[in-house]
Amino acid sequence: MQSVDIRTLGVVEYTEALEMMAGLQQQRINDEIPDTILFLEHPEIVTIGPRARNDGIAPPSDYKSHPVDRGGGLTWHGPGQLVVYPIVLWNKEDEKSVADIISKIESWVIATLDVLGVKGYRDDRMQGVWVDDKKICSIGLSFLRWVSRHGFTVNYATPKGRVENLAGCGLTESTTTSMKSLGYPTTRTMLEDALLKTLAPELGRKKA
Repeated sequence: MQSVDIRTLGVVEYTEALEMMAGLQQQRINDEIPDTILFLEHPEIVTIGPRARNDGIAPPSDYKSHPVDRGGGLTWHGPGQLVVYPIVLWNKEDEKSVADIISKIESWVIATLDVLGVKGYRDDRMQGVWVDDKKICSIGLSFLRWVSRHGFTVNYATPKGRVENLAGCGLTESTTTSMKSLGYPTTRTMLEDALLKTLAPELGRKKA
């Protein structure tokens, strides 16, 4: 089984993370590093994807924002949200398309929530993972030679009213929330431990 380097970071500015991801992606393409997954958080910021820009959608004026090149519309980042960036070469038999890879990540998050005693599932309204009719996980990747950049988020304890007040990725306000707001108290450590526990069975990769 392929090994993956897990890097657990603290709070990282979004622009700093962009530079970090770009460098790691090129290193992975050059086979200078193994598959690498970053766990981190960002100070509050809303990323504006091509879909939002094309539709002329912008976040409210009291949200700091930054344009981004991966797909999607508006995505909130901030405290109480674990951000997972897989710098991974997707080359397995069940990773032949972007849809396959998205589905695999969804399965990983659903299995992770199951470890925590929370029932997560897919919803036809939007890719990602949902709990109790609310979206708690968003996914957005960018690829170069099948090595991914960007990744997914899991809202475990976000400040009340911030992500809820944002109509992100084509969804109405209050559709996206956090596990804490739904009555599932979870810490970042609990979430990371569960992700590592389900890494091998769901992604077919083991922690180095």
